[in-house]
Amino acid sequence: MKKLKRRLSQHLSRLSSNGEPDTQPNETESSEYLSSEEDAMKFYASEQKPSSMPNVPVEGAGNTKPKNKQLLSVQEEDADDGVLRKRFLSATSSADNWKKETLSTREKVSRRHSSPVWTCDLSPYGKDETYTKLELLGEGSYATVYKGKSKHTGQLVALKEISLNSEEGTPFTAIREASLLKTLRHANVVTLHDIIHTSTKLTLVFEFMVTDLSAYMEWYGSVGMNPRNAVLFSFQLLRGLKYCHERRILHRDIKPQNLLLSEIGELKLADFGLARAKSIPTNTYSHEVVTLWYRPPDVLLGSRNYTTSLDIWGVGCIFLEMLMGVPVFPGQSDAQDQLNKIFEVLGTPNTTMWPRLEHLPCVPQFSSCFKVKRLPTPFSKFCEKINSVDFGMEFALDLLKFEPDDRLNANEGMRHPIFHCFPQEIYDLPDRTSVLSVSGVRLVKEEGSPVSNCVSFDIG
Repeated sequence: MKKLKRRLSQHLSRLSSNGEPDTQPNETESSEYLSSEEDAMKFYASEQKPSSMPNVPVEGAGNTKPKNKQLLSVQEEDADDGVLRKRFLSATSSADNWKKETLSTREKVSRRHSSPVWTCDLSPYGKDETYTKLELLGEGSYATVYKGKSKHTGQLVALKEISLNSEEGTPFTAIREASLLKTLRHANVVTLHDIIHTSTKLTLVFEFMVTDLSAYMEWYGSVGMNPRNAVLFSFQLLRGLKYCHERRILHRDIKPQNLLLSEIGELKLADFGLARAKSIPTNTYSHEVVTLWYRPPDVLLGSRNYTTSLDIWGVGCIFLEMLMGVPVFPGQSDAQDQLNKIFEVLGTPNTTMWPRLEHLPCVPQFSSCFKVKRLPTPFSKFCEKINSVDFGMEFALDLLKFEPDDRLNANEGMRHPIFHCFPQEIYDLPDRTSVLSVSGVRLVKEEGSPVSNCVSFDIG
C-alpha cells in the first residue's frame, strides 16, 4: 500500500498546473531526449548554432516570437539589405548538415531553394560541373554571360558569372539580384534556376532567352517596330512590374537591355541588381539610379522619395522608343542635358502643373533648364507610328507625367484603353501563365526587313 501511494504521489507531482503531464524527462530518459533534440536542431543549422534550442512561444507570454522563424517574404514584411544578405547566404550555402546515417542518401529534403535538393553529394544543384558552357553571350565589368546547358535536365540556360575578390567579397548587386529573384515567380520575370557559389566566382543560372528588346529594336533600324508588337511588349512589361510592385519591389533600372525576349515574343524583366525591396514610399533611396535616358525628371532633380512611378516613367520611354526606333530622350552627357531633352518634348514644367517642383533639392543647380519656356511637342511630329495606335498618344502622356503621383500605376496601365484589342481573359491568367497562351495574342510579322542577322521568331 505504501508503494502504491508513493507511485501515485510521484505521478501527481508530474502534472502541470493546467492538468497536462509535465514534459520534463527523467534522468533515465535524458540522454535519449537530448539526442533526438540535437538531430532535430540540425534543420536550423543554416541560421543558428546547433547547440541552441528553439525558442517556443509560451501561452500568455505576450507577443513573443520564435527565434527560428524563417525570413518572411517581401510582401509580408520590409526586407532591408541585411535581410537580403541573409537570404542570399541561406541560398548559396549548404544546409545539408544532417549525419549520413540519419537519412537515406537518396531521400530528398526540403530547403528554401527553388530547385530540388538532395542530401550528401548526389545533388546536381549548386555545382559548376552540372553545366556546360556553349558560347559567350556578353561581357561587362560586372559579369560575363554564357549560353549553357544543364547536364542534368538537358535544358538551355544562361550562366551569369561574377568574379569574386577575396578582399571585397561578393558584390552587393549580385546579392540583391539573387535574393529578390528567389522570391519572384512570374511569367514576365526571368527565372533563377540555380546559384553556384565558390571562393573565386558566383554563378547565377537563369532560364535562357534568345535576345533582349534592345537587340530586337536594332535589327529593324530606325523605322521602329510593328505597333501591334509594341503594344504587346508594353502590356507584358506592365504585367511583370505589377507583380513586382505588389510585392513592394522596385526594379529601378528599366531599359530595353534588361527586357529579355523568347522566340515566341514573351517578355521578361531581368537584371535586378539595382532593385530594392522596401516599404514604399521611402526617402532612403539614392537618386543615382536608372540609366540616364530612362530616368524621370523628379529623380534627375534629386528626389529620393520616389515610388513605383520611377519604373512607370521607363515604360513610357520604352513604348515611344519601340515605335520610333530611337530613344525619345537621348541625353548625351549629364542630368542637365537629359532634363533639356525631356523639356524639348514635354515642355518646361512649372509649379502649376508640378506643385512639388520647387521643393526638389537640385532645382537651383539646374535652374538654367527652366529659363527657356518651351511648349510641349506633339508626339505625332516625331513619332508617326503613334497615330496608328488607338489611344497611343494618351497612353504615352499618362505614363510620362511630370508629377510622379499623376502617372499611371502598373495595374492602371494594364487597364488602359490602348489594350482594348486583347481578350478579357488576359487579365485573369495565373501569375506563371504567359499572355501568349491566350488565343489571338501573338507576335506579328514586322513591317520592315532586319538590317542584320537576327533570331528567328515564331510569328503568329
